[in-house]
Amino acid sequence: MGKLVIFSAPSGSGKTTIVRRLLSHFPQFEFSISATSRQPRGTEQHGVDYYFLTAEEFAKAVAEERFVEWEEVYAGTCYGTLHSEMERIWAKGNVIVFDVDVLGGINLKKIFGDDACSIFVQPPSIEELERRLRGRATDSEEVIAKRVAKAEFELSKASEFDHVVVNDDLDVAVDETIGIINNFLN
Repeated sequence: MGKLVIFSAPSGSGKTTIVRRLLSHFPQFEFSISATSRQPRGTEQHGVDYYFLTAEEFAKAVAEERFVEWEEVYAGTCYGTLHSEMERIWAKGNVIVFDVDVLGGINLKKIFGDDACSIFVQPPSIEELERRLRGRATDSEEVIAKRVAKAEFELSKASEFDHVVVNDDLDVAVDETIGIINNFLN
């Protein structure tokens, strides 16, 4: 078993942007592609952004215990980490990077303990989070309202992570995260 770095945050906090920057900074990092039962958004591709499964395929994978962890993040929409995905990355000797929902991040940290570094990316405010979600122009008003409501709960879980990085300024947040990861790897 190798090391893993877990990123969690409310939707719109900038965690995916931070993770993408880190993947280019740390050549030994490889992104763990999560499985989801939701439909692709925008230009998302199966096997690149997510493993897109039907609700039935997802339920079958749960029944077959193919997930390290999984959650029904929104009603009818599940996300999970496949054992096969982790094994694929560790077989190459790489460090696994997770970009997962908050409860998934907490669960992964509990499972992997000191082999995992968990980082919570926090938006500067709920208002800024809502502005970012609207700026994406990928979600309906109903979805944005759900994400903002869920963010308040997720923010209450920040203390369950090893580190909290406030993404007020992207470059500063990336630099802070690089320092955290260097300490973890060394």
